Amino acid sequence: MTARRQFIQWIPAAGLAVLGARSAQAQAKVDEKDAQAAALGYVHDAGKADKAKFKNYAAGQHCGSCALFQGKAGDAWGGCPLFTGKQVAAAGWCSAYAKKA
Repeated sequence: MTARRQFIQWIPAAGLAVLGARSAQAQAKVDEKDAQAAALGYVHDAGKADKAKFKNYAAGQHCGSCALFQGKAGDAWGGCPLFTGKQVAAAGWCSAYAKKA
């Protein structure tokens, strides 16, 4: 077998490996104890937001209705540019909440 044929056969396998790595990375969930998450007051359940510390919290706010949430409507988890490579809970909340238009 020629080197060219070997290379052509290798390309699909390499592509799948890259996609698998990205998929696994995209599935990572934000840890509430992470330094950035703690600084923003992020919680997986908006009802558990520290209302005394974060005065801007209002009932009914959650990541799923935030302009920064990158998941689709109805998704339980989705991306957020504040936590690159990790997902936030749609039911979660942080102090960077901005209502969707």
